[in-house]
Amino acid sequence: MPSKTLPLPPLPIDDVLPALRDALRGRSSVVLQAPPGAGKTTRVPLALLGEPWVDGRIVMLEPRRLAARAAARHMARLLDEDVGATVGYRVRLDTRVSRATRIEVVTEGILTRMLQRDPALDGTSAVIFDEFHERSLHADLGLALALQTQSVLRPELRLLVMSATLDGERVARMLGDAPVVTSAGRSWPVEVRWRATRPAPREVEAATALTVREAIRTHDGDVLVFLPGAAEIRRVANLLGGLPDDVSVRPLHGSMPPEAQDAAIAPSPVGRRKVVLATNIAETSLTIEGIRVVVDTGLARVPRFSPRTAMTRLTLARVSRASATQRCGRAGRLGPGVCHRLWPEHEHHHLLPDTPAEILDADLAPLALELAAAGVIDPAELTWLDPPPDATYRQARELLASLGALGGDGRVTAHGRRMAELPLHPRLAHMVLRARELSLGGLACDLAALLEERDVLRAAAAPARPDADVRLRVEVLRGAGSGDTIAAAHGATVDHDALRRVRLEARALRASLGLGHPERSGGDACGLLLALAYPDRVAQRRPGAGGRYLLANGRGATFDDGQPLATEPYVVAAELGGTGSEARVELAAPLAIDDWLRSGDAPLTRDDELAWDADAGVVRARVVERLGAIVLREIPDPSPDPEAVAAALVDAIRAGGLGMLAWSEDASRLRERLAFLHALEPSAWPDVSDDALLATLDAWLAPRLWGVRRRDELARVDVGEALRDRLTRQQRAALDDLAPSHVVVPSGSRVRIDYATPDAPVLAVRLQELFGAVETPRVGGGRVPLTLHLLSPAYRPVQVTRDLAGFWRTSYFDVRRELRGRYPKHEWPEDPLAAQPTARAKRRS
Repeated sequence: MPSKTLPLPPLPIDDVLPALRDALRGRSSVVLQAPPGAGKTTRVPLALLGEPWVDGRIVMLEPRRLAARAAARHMARLLDEDVGATVGYRVRLDTRVSRATRIEVVTEGILTRMLQRDPALDGTSAVIFDEFHERSLHADLGLALALQTQSVLRPELRLLVMSATLDGERVARMLGDAPVVTSAGRSWPVEVRWRATRPAPREVEAATALTVREAIRTHDGDVLVFLPGAAEIRRVANLLGGLPDDVSVRPLHGSMPPEAQDAAIAPSPVGRRKVVLATNIAETSLTIEGIRVVVDTGLARVPRFSPRTAMTRLTLARVSRASATQRCGRAGRLGPGVCHRLWPEHEHHHLLPDTPAEILDADLAPLALELAAAGVIDPAELTWLDPPPDATYRQARELLASLGALGGDGRVTAHGRRMAELPLHPRLAHMVLRARELSLGGLACDLAALLEERDVLRAAAAPARPDADVRLRVEVLRGAGSGDTIAAAHGATVDHDALRRVRLEARALRASLGLGHPERSGGDACGLLLALAYPDRVAQRRPGAGGRYLLANGRGATFDDGQPLATEPYVVAAELGGTGSEARVELAAPLAIDDWLRSGDAPLTRDDELAWDADAGVVRARVVERLGAIVLREIPDPSPDPEAVAAALVDAIRAGGLGMLAWSEDASRLRERLAFLHALEPSAWPDVSDDALLATLDAWLAPRLWGVRRRDELARVDVGEALRDRLTRQQRAALDDLAPSHVVVPSGSRVRIDYATPDAPVLAVRLQELFGAVETPRVGGGRVPLTLHLLSPAYRPVQVTRDLAGFWRTSYFDVRRELRGRYPKHEWPEDPLAAQPTARAKRRS
C-alpha cells in the first residue's frame, strides 16, 4: 500500500494479498474469492498501487452507486485524503476525480462508455470487477469488452474478478485458466432463527414489523432489515411507529439522496440504535457499522423482460440461497449476531442456489446498442460467462433498427452513436435526440428523467393508484413550490426524493445536449414524444366502455377504474404493469394521432387488402392504414387488381369448398373420366380429387376468375374448360381413346359410360341391344372391362357382369325365362349371339 496509508486494523483479506500480488505479476487475469466482510473492496485496490506493473490508474467496477461512493470514501480516509485525490469515483450525475486520481471506482455503464471512447483503455493498468457474483448486465458486458481489449490491443492490461459466492473456477476457465486466489475470511457466528410458516404476501410487512420489534427488545446492536422495494420500506417504517426514543428508523434504497444514504450507513451515535430498512442494495460491498441483527423477508423485486410482450416488469421473487447467505452474513461482520428469516427452514433448500445472471432475463436493447457502438455485431465475437439469449438479442436489434440506431448492414449509424453517448435506454435516447430536432428537447429531457426514475407521485390513499397521466408529472416537475398543491388536486402526494433526482437528471441531460431551460410548451406534446420512444405502445381505445385499449404491438391494455385517460381515443403507454391477460396502464399520455402521423415518425403502413365477405358473397377491396396491429382507416378500393381479386376468390373457394363452383354435367363427367385415368396411371394423369383440386386452384382455376368478384358471377366460370386446361395436347388427344364418354353398342345406340366409380366404370344398357356381341366392351386402352348393368326393356337392372360371353352361356337362359314372362311382346331368342340386336321397344310387325 502507499506509504502514507494510516495504520489499519487487520482484515482477513490481508493474509492473501501477497499471493494476489504474485499472481498478478505473472498473469494478466486473476480471480479472487473472498467472503463478505473480508475487506477485498477497499484493501485490494490500495494494495496494488505500488506494484511495478501499475503505471496508470486502476479502475474498479461496483454494481451500485452507493457502494461505489462508500468504497471510494473509505479508501480516501485510509489515505487521510479527500475523495478525488488518489481515490475518486464516477457515478451517474456525480464525479469526484482529478489528475492525481489513480484509483477510480465506477459504476453502471461508465466502464462501457470508457471502452467505447478508448478501446485500448490507454492509461489504465488494471480493471477490477468487484462483487461479480451479482452478475449485473453491465459487469458481464464490461468484462466481455475488457477481455477483447486485453486479447487484441493490451495484453498487459490486468483484469481482476472479485467475488464472494460465485463459482470461481468457472470464471477462471472463462479467463483462460486464470489462477484463483482464495481468502478463507473470518466471520463471527450468526444464529439463524426460522419462522414456522412463510407469511402470505399481504402479511409480509406486518410480520416484518413484528419481528423487528421483538429483535429490538431481545438483542443488542443495530438491526438491518431486507425488504423488496421502496414501497415496502415506507409501509414498514409506518408500522414501526412508537419505537423507543433511542431507536431511529433509516430507509436505504437506490432512489434516496446520497446524504440520506450516507446517514443510513453511518455508525449510530453513542447511546443510540438504528433500524435500517434496506433493499438488496445492502447485500454486498457495504459495511453498515453496528449491525448485529438481520431480519430477512427473503424477497426481492427483480426486472423480468418478456420477448413475447417486449416489456420489462418488476417481479416479486424469492432470493437465492447465495443472496440469503450474503444477507445473513451482515449480522456477523463485527461480532456474533442473529438472523431472523421469515420462512421455514425446510423451504430454504428449495431456493435457487445462485442469483441468475441479469443478462438471461433483461431487456438487451441497451447491451445491443453498446456492442454496436463498440463495433460488435455478433455477441459470439466476445467471451461471455453466459452469452445473451439469441431470441432476446435478435429482438433488441430489431428495435434498434426501427429507431434508426442500426443501418441496413447491421452496423451502428451516426444516430445510434449519439444514442449510445446518452445515459438513457435506447428508446429514450432516440426520443430526446429526435425531440431536439422538433424544438421539444427540454420537454423530452423532463420526460426521460421522469421515466428513468421512480414515479414522483404516490396515491394519497392506498390501494388506489395515482393518476396515470404523465402530463401531471411534468406539471409537478416544473411547478417548483406548487408541486404539492398540483398533486393534492389529483388525490396524490409528491415523492420529493424522487422529484429531486428527476430534476437533477433532467438538468444534466439538457446540459449534455447543449439545451438551456426547458421550453414553455406544456404537456400537450408529451404523447407525441412518448410515441417516438414507444411506437409499439401507441394504443387505440376499443369500442365500448371499460378503458380497454389495443396496443400497436398487438397486446391488450386497460386502465384502472376512474382513470381520466380511459376515455381518450388514443394514448401512448409509457409504463405497463400487472400480470393478467391485459397489461395495466400505469403511466401514459394522450396522443393526437393526426399530429403523430404528420410528424413523419409514425411507422405507418398502407396495405391493399382484399377479403371474401361470405355473408354478402363478394370480394371486398380496401386500402388499410395501420400502426402495427391498430387499424387507423379503411378506404374502399373501387378498381382493385384483377389478379389480387382472383387470389382472394381462390382463398374463399379453398375455405368454402369446390361446391361454391357451378359444376355443369359436362364438367362433372369430365372430372370422373380424369379420375379414372389417374387411378389407372397416377403418374401420367392429373389428380382431380377434392384435396388435389383445392391445393392447385391457383394453377387451374385462378386464370378463369379474372373479372369475377361476386358469388353469382362464379356461375359464368366454365369449370370443365378449366379442367381441360390442365391437360397437355397429348393428353387431350388420348382422353377420348382411353376414357371415351360413350360406347356404340351392337344396336347402333351411343350409350354413355359412367365413370363415377373410377376403378369400375359402368355401362348401363338394355340387354337386347347387345345381341350378337361376344366380348365385354373395354376402356383404358383395352385394360379395363366395363361393368355391364344389363337392363330390361323398362330399363330395370336384371344382371350385372364384367363377362358378357359367360353371361350368354349361363345366366342368360334364366334371365330369358323371366323376361319372356314379363315382356311377352319382345323377342327373346334362344341363341342371343345369332340374334339381331335392337334398340326398339317392340319387335317389327
